[in-house]
Amino acid sequence: MTSSESRTVTVLAGGISHERDVSLRSGRRVVDSLTAHGISVSVHDPDAALLGHLTENRPDVVFPALHGASGEDGALRGLLEALDIPFVGSSSAASRLAWDKPTAKELARRAGVHTPRGITLSHDAFRELGAVGVLDAISEEHPVPVVVKPARGGSAHGVTVVEDASDLPRAMVDAYTYCDDVIVEQKIVGTEVAVGVIDTGDGPTALPATEIVPRNGVYGFEARYNAGETTFYTPARLDATATEAVATAAVAVHEALGLRHLSRVDLIVDAAGTPWFLEVNVLPGLTETSLVPMALDAAGYELGLVYAALAEKAITDHAA
Repeated sequence: MTSSESRTVTVLAGGISHERDVSLRSGRRVVDSLTAHGISVSVHDPDAALLGHLTENRPDVVFPALHGASGEDGALRGLLEALDIPFVGSSSAASRLAWDKPTAKELARRAGVHTPRGITLSHDAFRELGAVGVLDAISEEHPVPVVVKPARGGSAHGVTVVEDASDLPRAMVDAYTYCDDVIVEQKIVGTEVAVGVIDTGDGPTALPATEIVPRNGVYGFEARYNAGETTFYTPARLDATATEAVATAAVAVHEALGLRHLSRVDLIVDAAGTPWFLEVNVLPGLTETSLVPMALDAAGYELGLVYAALAEKAITDHAA
């Protein structure tokens, strides 16, 4: 990063979402990586004092390490845009598109990426049309196995893989706990992979895919953030054709949603080697067990240099 030592970076971490603890861990890792390269870094929680602090002590760039709605739904990013402060990551408009899973799914489909068949149902419709009749209709059109998940949110909160139709009601209730809209979609059987996409100035590039093999078969919250619960393979154990396909799909999704700087695209690769889009994260986890740092390491990148380059790219993009 040009003149990186003279830059001031404010890292945002914490928030009030279900993913607060993960955000704090991501933020700490970003701070440590940047500080190790002599960059002046401060850390702030997105609380009532934040906007005043940023106005009075304008940093060169903000690096959000916020997960969940507080950092990924576009609201905070919109305020940073209003304050005219550069920040790492996607714009508020692009973040809103990615945060809403049905919208992201449709944009991915239009970009030529395969997506599972499914239905999105609001809590109001579920209640007003009668739960029994709605569940019967869902089961008829989308027989098990299906995946039930909140239409917005991260870290697998409220996600259930339903193998028996009798478990569908409970799965719907669990998902509605986290969001007023729920997706029920076809379960794709295959190899689960996460592909980071990074752009530090030469255009979006796919990082090595990480294959995810959870010990209990489901990549839920515990499997994501507790060491030993999941085995990861970076690069993923895919043949050359599938490896190229997932990289192409990830970049296509990144571009279709208008994302920038950094994202992570989650996919399932079926037996035929076809990647199926699941969701995209505009600020992927950056903890010690997170997938993008694993991929950066596998590709030979040094984390501090990458984060510094992303900060510089954010400043350049803002000036442009």
